[in-house]
Amino acid sequence: MNATEKLSNELRDIKQMMERSSRFISLSGLSGISAGICALIGAWFAREILEQRSALDAAHSKEADSVLRGDLLNSGLLQIAVLTFMAAVFFAFIFTYRRSRVTNVPIWGAQAQRVLVHVAVPMIAGGVFLLALLKNGVYDFIAPGCLIFYGLGVLNASKFTLAETKWLGYSEILLGIINLFFTGQGLYFWAVGFGLLHIIYGAAMWSKYERN
Repeated sequence: MNATEKLSNELRDIKQMMERSSRFISLSGLSGISAGICALIGAWFAREILEQRSALDAAHSKEADSVLRGDLLNSGLLQIAVLTFMAAVFFAFIFTYRRSRVTNVPIWGAQAQRVLVHVAVPMIAGGVFLLALLKNGVYDFIAPGCLIFYGLGVLNASKFTLAETKWLGYSEILLGIINLFFTGQGLYFWAVGFGLLHIIYGAAMWSKYERN
C-alpha cells in the first residue's frame, strides 16, 4: 500500500468516525419496510369499513370519505389508525435495536434523541393544526396535512441520520401537496405515502447499508 492509499484509508476512517459521532446510523431499512406493510394492511381494513358503511358507488370517493366526518370514533377507523401506528412503532423498535447492536450505536444516545426531537416538533405542531381543522369541521385537508407535516418532520431530522432519509421527506411532502387537489382520495394517498414509499425507502436502505 503506497502513501496515497494509506492516507485515503485514514481519511475514510476519520469520516466514518465523525459520522458515527454526529448521526444516528442505526435506523434499519427493515423498519421502513415493516412500517410500510403495516400501513398497507391498515389502509386495506379502513377501505373495507368505508365500503361497508358508505354503500356508495366507487366513483363517489368524496362522499365515501364523508363517513370519516360523521362517525370517526364509532366507525372503527380511529382504532385501525391507532393499532397500525402501534404495530409500526413496535417493529421499528425491534429492527432498529438489532441494527444498533451491529453498529455499536446506543439506541437512545444523543444522536437518537436529536432525531426524535427534530422529527417531533413539526409533527406535534402539525397534529395541533389538524386537530383544529377537525374541531372546525374542515376534513378535506386532514389526509394531505398528515403527509405534509410528517414529511417536514422526516426532512427536519434527516440531517442527524442517514442522508438518504431526506428524499423520503421530500416525497411525503410532494405527495401531500398533490393530495390537496384530490381530497376525496385521501385513503389512497395515505397508502402510497405511509405504505409504498416506506417500503421503497426501507428496501433501498437495507440494500445499501445492511445487505452485506
